[in-house]
Amino acid sequence: MSGQLLNLPNVLTLARIGAIPLVVICYVLPTSWGRPAAAMLFLASSATDWLDGYLARRWNQTSAFGRFMDPVADKLIVAAALVLLVKGHPHPYVAVPAIVIIGREITVSALREWMAEMGERGRVAVSVVGKSKTALQMTAITLMLWEHPLFGAPVFGLGVLLFYVAAALTLWSMALYLKAAWPSLRKG
Repeated sequence: MSGQLLNLPNVLTLARIGAIPLVVICYVLPTSWGRPAAAMLFLASSATDWLDGYLARRWNQTSAFGRFMDPVADKLIVAAALVLLVKGHPHPYVAVPAIVIIGREITVSALREWMAEMGERGRVAVSVVGKSKTALQMTAITLMLWEHPLFGAPVFGLGVLLFYVAAALTLWSMALYLKAAWPSLRKG
């Protein structure tokens, strides 16, 4: 990596990928603090998603590497967390929304790549619904990873509720992306 690419925004993006094994290890540790630690690591990593983009724009340090790696890092840590949650809670009420979220990410990533090849990537730019989906998804996953009640609050149950709202927003945002791309899809 050249000096231009090794800047704080890109380091934060790479740190998000580096956090994945730590989240996994903490989650599977047979201790009372393992799952809360996994949740805090996931939450900190989620915060870097916003921070790296903000700093890159603010400091004029955007790069092709950062534009490529940022969504990859997001998808990797979310997919890893979802796999952990399905492993820890092997029930359809966890698996179905996890499949919806992972399926949407694959579909939209493929759609963006295809639209870029057609020179029409702007049609599938990140939307407000997509950003809201991401924020809600990160919150839900953090709560579900934490798992244990906090001050008497049913953290996992609240996380599941938000998880379903995030899954609904996931489908909605995918529909919006497909609708925006539909004229180009019909041509091909």
